[in-house]
Amino acid sequence: MSMKQVSIKVKNTSGLPLPAYQTEHSAGMDLLAAVEQDVTIAPGERAIIPTGLYIELPEGYELQIRGRSGLAAKSGVMPANGVGTIDADYRGEIGVILLNTSKEPFTVQRGDRIAQGIVAQFEHAIWEEASELGETKRGTGGFGSTGVAGKS
Repeated sequence: MSMKQVSIKVKNTSGLPLPAYQTEHSAGMDLLAAVEQDVTIAPGERAIIPTGLYIELPEGYELQIRGRSGLAAKSGVMPANGVGTIDADYRGEIGVILLNTSKEPFTVQRGDRIAQGIVAQFEHAIWEEASELGETKRGTGGFGSTGVAGKS
């Protein structure tokens, strides 16, 4: 089965390679740091790291900016807003807000793989107010109501 593909216009002012999938079945493309000089992020601090990329997404699509698991596991560095969204009508430079959660300074160098970009299709919701909702087995249980252990 082949992957569905969507064409995205991109202006690349970084002089670095365009985002690329690292393996055949990767969901995310690595975004590279387009810093002109090293940027050091102190423990507990954050910095907006430029990518040099400007995009034109088709209507009904978003670019999700997600962390790289290796960067988080090894260095404690991740996107400060969890998952960022680039909307189809945004035409500015894509920047990644990196947060250093470690106890050591972290230095971003030009060309470093700092985040993943995932292209996703979405739909707009239409809210329908209701006085009653359908019943489910779970009901109103939340925040751990289904347990922690992997037992049935």
